Amino acid sequence: MNKLKSIYLTIIYLGFLATASQAQRVESESKLIGKWDLTITIEKEQLENLGIFRHGLMASDGFPGWLEVKLSGFSTLVGYYVGYEGSARPIAEVKYDVDKDKYHFTIPPQWMDIDDIYFEFSLKDDKLEGYKMLDGNKLKFTGVRAPSLTRTEPPVWGNPVNLLTENMDRWIIPENNKFKMVDGVLKNIEKGGNLITNQKFNDFKLSIEFRYPEGSNSGIYLRGRHELQIEDSKGRADDVSIGGIYGFIAPSVNAANPPGEWQSYEITLVGRHVTVVLNGVEVISNRPIPGITGGSLDSKEGEPGPIMIQGDHGPVEFRKFVITPAH
Repeated sequence: MNKLKSIYLTIIYLGFLATASQAQRVESESKLIGKWDLTITIEKEQLENLGIFRHGLMASDGFPGWLEVKLSGFSTLVGYYVGYEGSARPIAEVKYDVDKDKYHFTIPPQWMDIDDIYFEFSLKDDKLEGYKMLDGNKLKFTGVRAPSLTRTEPPVWGNPVNLLTENMDRWIIPENNKFKMVDGVLKNIEKGGNLITNQKFNDFKLSIEFRYPEGSNSGIYLRGRHELQIEDSKGRADDVSIGGIYGFIAPSVNAANPPGEWQSYEITLVGRHVTVVLNGVEVISNRPIPGITGGSLDSKEGEPGPIMIQGDHGPVEFRKFVITPAH
């Protein structure tokens, strides 16, 4: 009897090990691993409930989002999430429900005083489909794999284009616009709309001279999706300070001049790789941008996009804004 019991327990134990091994193997080889560009649907009533506005030039098919899933150790999936606003937020664990064949995770809110945000979704045919619960609102979303944006040949640069003209004809003017040209300087005198070029770009070089008053905040969205921060960062050098790609890449040093003084940016974007020179100091050197940042126009990373100047945060001025696109 003891021998039969021992055999029975051994079978159960081996079965447990096989199941654990299979679960571990499934997670470590999960097809969810990677970066995903999301499109989040927010209905009119939900917009009103949440107090969120849709930028007039944002993609009409939904709000942009971004998700990265990575393997931690042998079998735990972790990641980062970017919503319409804010920076990349860490995900402690992405869990899989084998009975539902769905993934789910929870993250705390960032700029809203609400309960934690819950996500649930499936992965089929290499596409995501699911929803997020945001303050009682069920927001549906879809996701596709983010493109690599790998370039096999170096860019061939075209002719520089001056984006500052007296009649601002190179920009789409928003309804709540506070930008205006004054003696050759583009000024945003107070919080208003975002200014967006009427031309879209793929790879480019951008040469800018700007200044801001003490405590102000703005930004330059590369292809309308990746924010290069402009801010009175008071000596900080982190991924949300001046010289950084918001929430993703910190500058190597804070090379900013004091508020009220003119400053310069020299920016090169090729594929995902960005180089940023602030006031003559290379603060980001050919680093890949993982994904879109909060406030993006859309999540269609594989397409050309415009340059967007953030005007809804604070005053800022530009006396030079020249772009050199690649052919």
